[in-house]
Amino acid sequence: MPAATEKLITPDNCVFIFIDHQPQMSFGVTSIDRQLLKNNTIAMAKAAKVFNIPTIVTAVETESFSGYIWPELLDVLQQDPIERSSMNSWEDAAFVEAVKATGRKKLVMAALWTEACLIFPTICALAEGYEVIMNVDASGGMSKEAHDAAIRRCEQHGAESITTVQTVLELQRDWARRDTYDGVMEITREHFGAYGMGVDYAYTRVHNAPQRGAYPHKVNK
Repeated sequence: MPAATEKLITPDNCVFIFIDHQPQMSFGVTSIDRQLLKNNTIAMAKAAKVFNIPTIVTAVETESFSGYIWPELLDVLQQDPIERSSMNSWEDAAFVEAVKATGRKKLVMAALWTEACLIFPTICALAEGYEVIMNVDASGGMSKEAHDAAIRRCEQHGAESITTVQTVLELQRDWARRDTYDGVMEITREHFGAYGMGVDYAYTRVHNAPQRGAYPHKVNK
């Protein structure tokens, strides 16, 4: 692999981290449509499964305040979250140990809220020599101003920003990689709006694939 490629995220050099995707935290998000937020987060989780990327899930004050991690997220990841009391995951020993156990230095993070649970561990991880790539549309803040200010501050400390669709495409990069091609196409169809619709159109109208769906119907000609 060319050295320059290591500047990108690859299935072998990163870990995906999901911080506090819980109901009470979601209620406070206004920087992004909450259904879109969930859609992007689940797509990110599915990408981790397709590319066999290690994942860490953490939750804050589940029983006393925040509620359980979204069931759709746990259905994909199939792992127990690390329970914390601290707003800053990096001040939780179990979380830091889980990060170190992956042996990877690129941390692709998504969190609720951006202005607390994303920015705090981002700045701390950067200070300890990790690279942090923040998935900005699988994260959300209490206002667009709060979200944007937190992202700017993280970037000033050296973090990078990414979106969910960029994450998936950066991992795939070459359509000749057939072992992950179908998985990426499935994520695209289910989660990426007009892009996914375009994939369906190309499959059925250009490549003559059977139309998906259980309802048999005829097309009038």
